[in-house]
Amino acid sequence: MSVNTDSTVSSVLSGLARKEPAQKTMMQDEQNRFLTLLTTQLRNQDPMSPLQNAELTMQLAQMSTVDGIERLNKMMQSLMESRELTDSTALIGRGVLVDGKGLGLTEAGAIGGFDLNLPADTVTVTIHDSSGQVVKKLEFNKVDAGSHNYVWDGLAEDGSEAAQGMYTVSVSASLDGVPVGIKPLEFGPVTAVVRGAQGADLQVGGLGIFKLDDIRQIL
Repeated sequence: MSVNTDSTVSSVLSGLARKEPAQKTMMQDEQNRFLTLLTTQLRNQDPMSPLQNAELTMQLAQMSTVDGIERLNKMMQSLMESRELTDSTALIGRGVLVDGKGLGLTEAGAIGGFDLNLPADTVTVTIHDSSGQVVKKLEFNKVDAGSHNYVWDGLAEDGSEAAQGMYTVSVSASLDGVPVGIKPLEFGPVTAVVRGAQGADLQVGGLGIFKLDDIRQIL
């Protein structure tokens, strides 16, 4: 029991380890190397032509400038991440479209989407049940390139009401009879914002965690 607990704690602590100390050590190493080089230069300088004050001052100023730029870059990165996190919280409760083939039918209907590489004369969305049977086909004409959403009222091909629950979709598109690149998008609510390794990430219901760049459309 003790071995398992220790192993778990070690694993969690390893995953939560921050990288700032390592970056700080790297910057300190650069400074130490610079000071070592400067000390060696002073120790081995020609007594008949010693290092001038202006040269020494310039080298020290260069080290200070590099250190200042590093600190400024880190400060700006921290500010940008904080701003991104704050802006992202405004998405909580909003519906978004992300890559996915799922389509959830509720009492009010279902929302889905697709992303087109090029304009298309015809776009066909085919809705399948859990057994793979076709339940409904939706067709759209003269669609521009980009991300689009659609609503399914829940009516099947025969006009009956489909059962509420999860379905899957497949999509196809063509322009002048030639297939056009297209992929399905899945709808989900933004339920939380978390700080990721490179900024703010969004928890989209049960679909998982997505980066802001993964969001194709905000509804």
